[in-house]
Amino acid sequence: MSTKTKSLRRWWPVSLTLLFAAAALAGAGLAAANPGYKVANTYKIGGEGGWDYLTADAAARRLYISRATHVIVLDLDSGKAIGEIADTPGVHGIALVPELGRGFVSNGREGTVSIFDLKTLATSNKVKVGENPDAILYDPATKRVFTFNGRSQDATAIDAAKGTVLGTIKLDGKPEFAASDGKGEIFVNIEDKSELVAIDPNKLEVKSRWPLAPCESPTGLSMDRTNRRLFVGCDNRMMAVVNANTGKVVATPATGDGVDATTFDDETGLVFASAGEGVLTVVREESPDKFSVAENVPTQKGARTLALDSKTHNIFLVTAKFGPAPVATPDNPHARPSILPDSFVVLVVSHQ
Repeated sequence: MSTKTKSLRRWWPVSLTLLFAAAALAGAGLAAANPGYKVANTYKIGGEGGWDYLTADAAARRLYISRATHVIVLDLDSGKAIGEIADTPGVHGIALVPELGRGFVSNGREGTVSIFDLKTLATSNKVKVGENPDAILYDPATKRVFTFNGRSQDATAIDAAKGTVLGTIKLDGKPEFAASDGKGEIFVNIEDKSELVAIDPNKLEVKSRWPLAPCESPTGLSMDRTNRRLFVGCDNRMMAVVNANTGKVVATPATGDGVDATTFDDETGLVFASAGEGVLTVVREESPDKFSVAENVPTQKGARTLALDSKTHNIFLVTAKFGPAPVATPDNPHARPSILPDSFVVLVVSHQ
């Protein structure tokens, strides 16, 4: 054996160890003492209308944004428009099923779900569901799409492949965000009761109801599937971390005001909560029952919904500029300020 070969044998194990260690630290670095997230880019979109959920497809490099009557589709990396999904009145959410090459959109004003082609963005048909479908998700364990219907206070199950309704689950309250554990259980927030409900997506029935106190008016919901922890965005400036096996609230890290979405990054162990006051709270998962606020990232007023790009670890938020707040009246107690024309933007928050 030559001296060169011996030298390579000595080098190889050490180098591999260093390489693997570096790869592990790359993800862990994002969860360091100060993750260092900030708004790195702004995509100016413009147009009219409000917005709700947005969904990132990291593999296809697309960002889907609900926009009143249609869904805008952007390139995740450039922010350039790819196309749109038309005729989605009162659109709330977008669920993607890549293995079937199709997506599903909840149309709140129609009480329908649009089924569209992921390549062409063309709608193939619409399915009638409950009243005012809001959140929508795909459950890989059952290969079913679920809508969570605010006005009829129930959930509708759709066969993702056939596009047919399989049944309805009564929720006895107003559902908000939902999350699937991917193994046969779905969770949904009940906003008007400050509850978390566990659902059996096979039997189409409620398994458990858990109070979320001290969390009030829960909205956003996401999940760490490995440690089975749920992250609930609460109206009273906190995130409720819930044990998905017992329903126990194990931590309540502080957030900004007006949280409407949360997301969990599996690789970094960081949880994000976007608040309408203009702040993105980054929470570190130190252990399954220990969480701490790592930083609060200034964003922009109204940036209350988000999506995670799992490839780059970037967070995408949407907002706009607003006119003066109107005076509330008995007929319109929750009057909202008008959106200024062509001020709609996408904010890209990244680790620096």
